[in-house]
Amino acid sequence: MTNPFDKLRKSLAKTKDNLMGKISRVVLRRKIDDNLLDEIEEILIEADVGVKATMRLIDNLRERVKQNGITEGDAVIQLLKDEITNIMSSRPMDSPPSPENNLEIWLITGVNGVGKTTTIGKLATRFASEGKKVIIGACDTFRAAAIDQIEIWAKRSGVDIVRSQEGADPAAVAFDAASAAQARKADILLIDTAGRLHTKSNLMDELKKIRRVVEKAAPDATILSKLIVDGNTGQNAISQVQVFTEAVGCDGIIITKLDGTAKGGVIIAVTEELNVPVDFIGLGESVDDLQRFDAKQFAEALFA
Repeated sequence: MTNPFDKLRKSLAKTKDNLMGKISRVVLRRKIDDNLLDEIEEILIEADVGVKATMRLIDNLRERVKQNGITEGDAVIQLLKDEITNIMSSRPMDSPPSPENNLEIWLITGVNGVGKTTTIGKLATRFASEGKKVIIGACDTFRAAAIDQIEIWAKRSGVDIVRSQEGADPAAVAFDAASAAQARKADILLIDTAGRLHTKSNLMDELKKIRRVVEKAAPDATILSKLIVDGNTGQNAISQVQVFTEAVGCDGIIITKLDGTAKGGVIIAVTEELNVPVDFIGLGESVDDLQRFDAKQFAEALFA
């Protein structure tokens, strides 16, 4: 069985080459000066680390270099590793479930094509293997394929599913799913929502409606909005988080397809610019390739 850290390191190979490979080359046998820091700044921005996170990293680098009297460029690598870990470790964590009711309801959102339905299946498998009672609400009723796909995952994971037919009211399915989760004393309800309607405003209105009916059906549950983002989207992930947050909030991010992208630096941008934690990262197709995000391990893998 592959070591999880080895899997992470290999999956981040393209991001590492795009980010740390370039930085390693520019700091080689160089003295630290403003020109070197400017070059590092440019590399960070081009690697989708984001302007805000990059400015913080460069400012902190400059301060630490000055305080510690560091002159050799090679030392920048360890400093960067420390600062990136700090950025990604200082995000707020999920609120614990209320003591009256241990039910957590995850509203899984995200645009079509990010791997939303597959990720929900992997989450269901993971939570079920941890001994949790899981129910899936198949509320993406605009695509028959989505309902069928999530049902296959439910059977594979050995979890219950609440579904209807294609074209059914998504909010009605969400209400039934939340009611069922309450009645069956489930630990986690994963609600699969649509990624696209006719217009963006229609989609956001639908998501708001789903949240309202879920709150009504399960008033004591802890309701969390989880956004799935394709790692290949780079800086577009920022605008996606902003749009979905305005509609239903965002308690955590799940970033998929990191194994095939050089834009993994967007994790740093998301955590710094939007103050939203990354919960899970997707590193491949198998169930085990959905890993809980660990900031220290991520930084270690980038610099390994």
